[in-house]
Formats: sequence, structure tokens, C-alpha cells
Amino acid sequence: MKRFLAVALGILTAIGGFVDIGDIVANAEAGARFGIAHAWVLLVGVIGICAYAEMSGRVSAVSGRPVFDLVRERLGPRVALANLGGSLLVTVLTLGAEIGGVGLALQLATSVSYLLWVPVVAFVLWVALWRAKFSVLENVFGLTGLTLVVFVIAYFKLGVNPGELWHSGPPEGEDWGTYWFFAVALFASALTPYEVFFFSSGAVEERWTRKDLLTSRVNVFVGFPLGGLLAFALMLTSAAVFHPLKTSVDTLSQVALPAAMTFGKLGLAVVILGFFAATFGAAMETGLSTGYTVAQYLGWNWGKLRRPREAARFHTVVIVGILVGVAVLFTTIDPIQLTEYTLLFSAVALPLTYLPILVVANDRGYLGDRVNGKLANVLGVVFLVIVLAAAVAAIPLMVITRMGGG
Repeated sequence: MKRFLAVALGILTAIGGFVDIGDIVANAEAGARFGIAHAWVLLVGVIGICAYAEMSGRVSAVSGRPVFDLVRERLGPRVALANLGGSLLVTVLTLGAEIGGVGLALQLATSVSYLLWVPVVAFVLWVALWRAKFSVLENVFGLTGLTLVVFVIAYFKLGVNPGELWHSGPPEGEDWGTYWFFAVALFASALTPYEVFFFSSGAVEERWTRKDLLTSRVNVFVGFPLGGLLAFALMLTSAAVFHPLKTSVDTLSQVALPAAMTFGKLGLAVVILGFFAATFGAAMETGLSTGYTVAQYLGWNWGKLRRPREAARFHTVVIVGILVGVAVLFTTIDPIQLTEYTLLFSAVALPLTYLPILVVANDRGYLGDRVNGKLANVLGVVFLVIVLAAAVAAIPLMVITRMGGG
């Protein structure tokens, strides 16, 4: 049982990265409009995040310090400040979207407007991040998020041949611009900056050492592919139900429909639980990542391994991040639309995150004989090129396609 729970950090990170509120709807919408034409993007994204998360976990386990801390020391405060600025903006906006996503899940369960749930969710989130142990957070929400496996089962129950849902490009009624817009958004969702910061900082919270390198790799190579599988299941079920009807998907209730059609009220209840766990887990990741990055850059005490009074400034940043996220939501911007914007902005910020990680992972001063091997460096460079291409294309595609509207 202890070994099973050892992968909980990877599961929580992966579910928060692959199945947050924006990804839930983005994957479902991509499936409804394009079938499974974007399945390759999820595969590429899983390989990319596994490559860089493995580097981040190894750096933290060997050095005993989080990646962001070493980036500042290795590359200097200016480079680290650019990294901090880009990732912090995206992370705080994503935090707001995730709080709204939890509100949407509760709205689906109660029919009470998500905006009325937002203050409640924000307060519960603050209490959880302030008082609950890190291991409790990762075990409870990481494992509860696995209830979204109901979409995998639902797909097989629907009995649709995946060959009928495959397109080598955009299907009739769609164009290449919109196709690539969704490709960039889905790729960015797999490699959002806060994932590696959270995973690396979580390794320090768990006090990993060189002896835990195997645990780190199990987290990466089990957790992230599992998150990718759940995202693909959302795409598949949406494609099976909505694509033949040429119907778009843009609400949480529509995303839940395939499971509800297959398993009735019980299926809907399980889906709502999964949505809640996944979005609340993502809110925890982004909330903690807000505090992690600022505190590590400024050299403050940080983390849940310390008592709140010993890391007061870290917890203050987390509270401010939550309040800013709530303020953004009270503009009445739709949480799903907000997350779609942050995914595109995240694509622009990706090079600032992943180039420094690649540099640090090759530094023998920190890692000794555990620096990147040839395969890790080849994958790192290849995905850095892809990341740069996505960063360059993100904003033009957003403008040309009017946020994927065609």
C-alpha cells in the first residue's frame, strides 16, 4: 500500500495538469469538432511532460532543492525573474479558473450558480492549503480524481469504432487554422509551467533523496500517462457522442453527458465527483505553485513541511493568489473561457520554463553523475524546439481563429 501511495504526487500533478477545467472542456470540444484527430497532440504532450518532469524530479531528489531555486542560482536573478513573471501570471489566472471550475462542478450538482460557490470554494481551498498535510492533499484529491476513469469505461460501453472518429486533418466544416489552434492549446495544457514547479517542490516537501529516484520515475511514468489517458478518454467519448451530430461542446454538463447516457444517474454522480476532485486538485497545485515560485525566488522559507508561522510570507502569497483569482472571476468572465486564454498565454511562456530546466539538469555541480544522459538531452532539445514553435504560433492562431471559433 505504501508503494502504491508513493505515486500519489505524480497522479495529483498529472490530473491537475491534464484534467483541469480548461482541459476537460478543451478535450471534449476537440473531440466533438475534430473526432480524435488531435490524439497525437496528447501523445506528444505526455512524452514532453514526462521528459521534463523526470528532469525536475531528479534535480530535486539529488540536490534536495527545487528547480526554480536552482534556476535563480545557476542562471542569475534576471533570467529567473523573466521565468517568474511569465509563469506567475499564467498560474494566478489558472488558479482563478480552477476555483471557478470547482464552482461549475458544484453548480452541476446543486443547480446553484457557480459564482455563489466561488467564495466558499476559495475559503475551503485556503483552509486546506493552510492546515492540511501535503500527503493528505495528494492522496485524497489525486486518487479521487481517478474516478474520471468512468469515461474510459463509458467509451467501451458506447461501442464506437475509433477508426470512424479519426481524421488525418480537419473534417468537413473545419479549417487548418482552427485545427492548429486546438493543437497548440492541447499541447500547452500538457506542459503548463506550474506542473514542473509543483512536482519539483512536492519532491522537496516529500523529502526525496537519491534513494527516491525510482519513486520519482514511477511518479512520472505512471502519473502523467494516466493523466493523458483520462484526457484522451474525454476526447474519445465526446467524439463518439457529439462528432457524428456535428455538435459543439462548451459546457461542463455536455462533457458529462456521455457518462450519464451510459451509466445513468450513478454515472453522472461519479463524473461530478471526478470533476470536483480534478479541479480542486488543480486549484491546490496552482495555489501552492504561486507561493512556491515567489518564495523560492526571494529566498523565503516556504512549503507545507514548515509550520505556517515559519513560512508566513509563503502562505501570504498563496492567499493573495487566491484573492486575485476570485477577483478575476467576479468580473463574471466564464471560467472555461478564462482557462482557454491562459492555455494560450502558457504556450508563450513555455520556453522561459523549460530551457532553464534543461540547463540545470546538465549541471554536474548540482547533479554529479546524475546529469542528463543522451536520451534525456535529445528529448529535451526536441521538445524545446516544439515548445518554441508553439510559443511563436499561439497568439497569431488565437487572433486568426478568434479563439478557435473559426
